[in-house]
Amino acid sequence: MYHRAVSRSTLTIIRNYLGRDFTLRTHRRTFSRTSGTLKESTISAKKTNEEWRKTLSPQRYHILREKGTEVRGTGLYNEHNETGVYLCAACHSRLYESSHKFSSGCGWPAFYDSVPGAVNRNLDTSFGRIRTEITCSNCDSHLGHVFQGEGYNYTPADERHCVNSLSLKFERPDGSVDDSEDK
Repeated sequence: MYHRAVSRSTLTIIRNYLGRDFTLRTHRRTFSRTSGTLKESTISAKKTNEEWRKTLSPQRYHILREKGTEVRGTGLYNEHNETGVYLCAACHSRLYESSHKFSSGCGWPAFYDSVPGAVNRNLDTSFGRIRTEITCSNCDSHLGHVFQGEGYNYTPADERHCVNSLSLKFERPDGSVDDSEDK
């Protein structure tokens, strides 16, 4: 059985590393942090890769669907400070309130929290490192990574959602959406 393939001690270590909203996705199954049981994952991506290629620019497709990272300091929203809501560039789901954004000096937009239920956390072991990937909970597009314990004393939560600007669109209070990709 799948639930015996990962020991409780290993899950405890991973849970402690990833934080309270941890999700381990393997073979289309999700480990529920609240019940501690495995359940079938709902497939949230409603388009095929070919459909995503037709609707996203090549740069956005690389970031959102191929888990790419934009060059540090080049993103449109890195130093953006308007009031509004940051949306998923793929499906337009609400991800982050502008009040959750802060200047971290990392070279990418940084948020200390997301809209409740908008972001999934997944174990990322690429490049020989253990990190926490964040994805849109609606379309499963890659947003970036979340880091904890970096000592940001001026934020309510000691974590940083490091998000690619190309994975975001910005909605102003009047409902207009900034859809540009360049600075």
